Amino acid sequence: MPAETRDTLLAAAAQLLDQGGPASVTLRELGKRAGVSHNAPYKHFKSKEELLAAIASRELSRQAAAMNRAGARPSPLEALRSLMHGYVRWARAYPARFKLTFGSWSHDSAELGAAASRARVALIDIIHAAQHRGQLGQGDPERIASLILALAHGAADLALGGHLSAAGKGHADPEDLVDDLVVALRESRSLETRGRTGRNSRRARTR
Repeated sequence: MPAETRDTLLAAAAQLLDQGGPASVTLRELGKRAGVSHNAPYKHFKSKEELLAAIASRELSRQAAAMNRAGARPSPLEALRSLMHGYVRWARAYPARFKLTFGSWSHDSAELGAAASRARVALIDIIHAAQHRGQLGQGDPERIASLILALAHGAADLALGGHLSAAGKGHADPEDLVDDLVVALRESRSLETRGRTGRNSRRARTR
């Protein structure tokens, strides 16, 4: 079936990406790796850029599905912490997928945009649930989601570059920093209130 063939091609393309980065992912090589005719990949992907976008979409869709499953847990905050740990593990296990998915994109892909939107909405929903249960302050859920994702993303990137580890620089693994941030958010006042106070203070100093 076409959908099954596309899934097979995407799995093979992700393996090529893991082994040699984006440069190794070509439609011709993909056909060889997937064990299909050399024309088969062209029936599903118009270009290499579309194929790479489909790989990134696949990764984001998996993350969104994990977030939706986690949203049913009794403690949204614990679910959030676990999800960010999983995000870090994914980034460190599949650095090429991590860098591709969250790199800059010049190719306009509706599939990638939709997958990214689903993942972001799922994360924001968990933040909102944690706020509703009094586990997080009442700041802007999207802003808090961006803060948590930025911390997990940056920590994973530093670890991949050898700049962060419990036994070396930073005296922490990425998961430790995720835990630190979750604790800080749980114990802090509203980020929205802090941000407003900070902006007012800056304006006062410039007068």
